[in-house]
Amino acid sequence: MRFNGVLTSFLYTSAALLGSVRADVDVDDGAEASSTTLSESSTSLPIEKPTFTPSKVKAPFFEQFTDDWDSRWQPSHAKKQDSKTDEDWAYVGTWSVEEPHVLKAIDGDKGLVVKNPAAHHAISAKFDKKFDNKGKTLVVQYEVKLQNGLECGGAYLKLLRDNKKLHAEEFSNASPYVIMFGPDKCGATNKVHFIFQHKNPKTGEYEEKHLKSPPMARITKMTSLYTLIVNPDQTYEIRVDGEKMKNGSLLEDFTPSVNPEKEIDDPNDKKPEDWVDEARIPDPDATKPDDWDEDAPYEIVDTEATKPDDWLEDEPTMIPDPEAEKPEDWDDEEDGDWIPPSVPNPKCEEASGCGKWEPPMKKNPEYKGKWSAPYIDNPAYQGVWKPKKIANPDYFEDKTPANFEPMGAIGFEIWTMQNDILFDNIYIGHSIEDAEKVKRETYDIKNPIEKAEDEANRPKPSDDDVPKSPLDLKFMDDPVHYVREKVQLFIEIAKNDPVEAIRFVPEVAGGIGVVAVTLLAVILGAVFGGSKASPEVQKAADKVKKAAVDAKDQAINATEQAVDAAASGADKVQSEVNKRTTRSSGPAE
Repeated sequence: MRFNGVLTSFLYTSAALLGSVRADVDVDDGAEASSTTLSESSTSLPIEKPTFTPSKVKAPFFEQFTDDWDSRWQPSHAKKQDSKTDEDWAYVGTWSVEEPHVLKAIDGDKGLVVKNPAAHHAISAKFDKKFDNKGKTLVVQYEVKLQNGLECGGAYLKLLRDNKKLHAEEFSNASPYVIMFGPDKCGATNKVHFIFQHKNPKTGEYEEKHLKSPPMARITKMTSLYTLIVNPDQTYEIRVDGEKMKNGSLLEDFTPSVNPEKEIDDPNDKKPEDWVDEARIPDPDATKPDDWDEDAPYEIVDTEATKPDDWLEDEPTMIPDPEAEKPEDWDDEEDGDWIPPSVPNPKCEEASGCGKWEPPMKKNPEYKGKWSAPYIDNPAYQGVWKPKKIANPDYFEDKTPANFEPMGAIGFEIWTMQNDILFDNIYIGHSIEDAEKVKRETYDIKNPIEKAEDEANRPKPSDDDVPKSPLDLKFMDDPVHYVREKVQLFIEIAKNDPVEAIRFVPEVAGGIGVVAVTLLAVILGAVFGGSKASPEVQKAADKVKKAAVDAKDQAINATEQAVDAAASGADKVQSEVNKRTTRSSGPAE
């Protein structure tokens, strides 16, 4: 009775185990079907979009391109000056303020749009009063939407220096700027620019300082948010879509450096003519060994090689093409005797080779090549010569480069191969909190809507992309899906023929066998403790263990058969290689 109780408990436990596996499959399939239904229903329903409401955030400059935008923004028709050539280009690119036509998220929300591909564009807007950030935090934030992507072009902005030229001339690439910030991509170049112009306190000249190792731009048709923060302690931070991408110091992370070196190389110092800078030299005392034969060849004839038994020495390597026919318009008197073209002798492909056999060459064990003296450390070596250092006459120290020159306007001056680049929600001020509030009111609302619409517009995978059979699945593609499908296949086959299921899906049979043996051992240990099991129980356990071992052996045998097949194929290829290496390279007789 005790044995029957244990056995019954084991069978129920095993059934529960298989049932849980089956249930997992059913639950996963049901969840997947439910997810698919929800996904399909979500894509079929229109995505609800809010209506644009202007923000109440106040800032020195905050632009949402409302209906009066053209009273602030002035397109430029100036000439673009090229410092590398004598050519000038006009800013012929046009601008428009309109709603996005790709992944629109908010009804009535408009932005400034670049309308012409492969054209120079320039537009600017003056501030109500000059913007001075001395001793304050500078925050620059704006949205970029690349509706047609971006293969080559810029989408950066410039904060222009407040001076007389700003108010007297049209905006162009020659207009002095203080900060240039934003994405730029062309070919392998993909970065978020952060460049500022720094005034040399000794000469009064301005020099561009470029951020080293700038972060990459987000090239997507959804809205991207670019944020630059410069703090009074000379630190900066760049965020993309609210995520910190780069931070550091204005004094350390820019090139050329804000402050020059205190000491420089003496330009008048010259290396002495007798300076020895060769660290190693040929050993002057070394001599060539007497047995060193410089004339020994690199390769010699392999005298131990023998002609293969199936070598066809009387067969030519090339024969006239038996299938070739003389052209109908061939004239023997004018064209001469017609000779069919030659083709490889098919008999040679079935043997080791044809024609006169010659032994192959092999590497000469006596080959040493041209002798040269070994190198030794140079006892006269003085090291690498360097000019002496002197005080830098142009040295200065600016401890507060974050105190930028006053700014009087913002401008976009770009060239791009793609049109329909949209700019929106431009914030320039001193408050990180206000910039984050603008982000919550605009970008944070757009982003999930754009993602949902983008997902809904994506083409569904075709039937060709989905494996048609569990046997087509690969473990590394999706391990969870692989295991689930294999277990499902095993259960379906086992319903009709358990033996066939073990043979057809041995990996699952082996796994279940190991689980069953482990489970039985746990049950027996719990029931009998340390006492010896009855012969009947021991016999039942041995049967289960044997079944698990048999299943495991079948899985191993299946693997070994695949390995043997691959090995036999490799051996066949290697045999062919070995056979061909004995062929003569000389011409056929």
